[in-house]
Amino acid sequence: MQVNVQAGAIQEVSSDLVVVNLFQGVDQPGGAAGAVDSALGGSLRELIAIGDFKGNAEEMALLYSRGAIPAKRVLVVGLGKPEDFTLDVVRRVSAVVARKARELGVTHYHSIVHGAGTAGLDPAEAAQAVVEGTLLGSYRFDIHKARPENPEPELEALTLVQLDEASLPAIQAGVRVGQVVAESVTMVRDLVNQPCNFCTPTLLAEAAEQIAAEAGLAFEVLGEREMADLGMGALLGVAQGSNEPAQFIILEHNRDRSDLPTYVIVGKGITFDAGGLSIKSTGGMQGMKLDMAGAAAVIGVLHAIGKLDLPLHVVGLAPATENLPGGRAYRPGDVLKSMSGTTIEVITTDAEGRLILADALNYAARYKPQAVVDIATLTGGSVVALGHVAAGLMGNDAELMQTIKVASEQTNEKVWELPFFKEYEEQIESSIADVKNSGGGDASAITAGLFLRKFTDYPWAHVDMPGMMASEGTSGYTVNGATGFGTRLLIQWLRDRANQAS
Repeated sequence: MQVNVQAGAIQEVSSDLVVVNLFQGVDQPGGAAGAVDSALGGSLRELIAIGDFKGNAEEMALLYSRGAIPAKRVLVVGLGKPEDFTLDVVRRVSAVVARKARELGVTHYHSIVHGAGTAGLDPAEAAQAVVEGTLLGSYRFDIHKARPENPEPELEALTLVQLDEASLPAIQAGVRVGQVVAESVTMVRDLVNQPCNFCTPTLLAEAAEQIAAEAGLAFEVLGEREMADLGMGALLGVAQGSNEPAQFIILEHNRDRSDLPTYVIVGKGITFDAGGLSIKSTGGMQGMKLDMAGAAAVIGVLHAIGKLDLPLHVVGLAPATENLPGGRAYRPGDVLKSMSGTTIEVITTDAEGRLILADALNYAARYKPQAVVDIATLTGGSVVALGHVAAGLMGNDAELMQTIKVASEQTNEKVWELPFFKEYEEQIESSIADVKNSGGGDASAITAGLFLRKFTDYPWAHVDMPGMMASEGTSGYTVNGATGFGTRLLIQWLRDRANQAS
């Protein structure tokens, strides 16, 4: 979708649809809504007076201009209570507006920048939020479906109309960032939504190579021979049950800039997880194409960082493999030797994500990073603890985790810190190896994090997000299917690091 910015008054715009807003509890509209209402002879005030529009967040009312203004239709969207108004409300209302416009058959509509006026939000941030909400809320994944006879028209363009010309440069800057972020999240959603026969480790690597070329990133992929030469026995142990070769995907922004601080992000890329020989139930296996959502997020983040050209050296690592119960599959009771030399007793082959991340986290050390963040659909324990509201956050550096929490507040991709109490470490002690790959069901998310910590010697944080990887319904800018969770979070975190370094 094309996004434009123009100066002017929304009531003077010629359009199939213009969009204004109203807070809950307002009975005398002001600003853009007031100007439109006056031009329409008080139609909006009448709706409010008779109780048909209250201004609740995401509530909408459609008015027809009948020639009173150049626009054919006016859509009024509620912003909710002023005290509850945030950038995330802007994202959500922009998303529902986009779907309503498509439902009306509108291909190009005009909108004010929600929150950039009397609500007092920063114009650039408000514009970014409008664009993110619009593009993510109108997302659909239907490439494997037959085209319907009478499909809804696609949204082609959104024009943001701003009365205050002085804020136009900020709004244009926000639009650009919003487009890059939303485009990157869309790429992630597309990768995660793909059936696993369309997204094998090899095909994921090929997609990453194309994305790298588009964003100006350096690309490299290690095959199983190179992994063996490096001693990645944990990753290769998981991979040996599948006929599909494992791939170790490396994306790099500003590879040749040794003067810039280095950050590494790592994502789990299990393109299908059957559980290995510790095979999942039929219900548990359904949806396991989604187990590469962390790797997809890493690819999407690097795409955005390249497009935004942040003044950082950023490396993305995505170890990718299937976890299948083939004839050569690793077994419960086996001992694997990781790249770091740490030996791992396999308790269950369905705790495979931490094994491939162990080698990736050890590989990350060669970049001498300021910090490393990994993101993974790692444990059902984080879903038990936090449900589908937040991802678990763990790590070895309090300051690093605080910066991730700040980015979480800005993006509303929620995280919640889980404790690394010393008592939990006993659960992953092994009598025959250096560590076990599972500490059992109790505190399982935490013991998985403690396992990963053994492979880090730098500031590190871990985001455990299986409860957030997909949605079964549509609400706001979250649509049915893959969410792209973590992409906006880590983009914002890296933008904050760039701002701090400058």
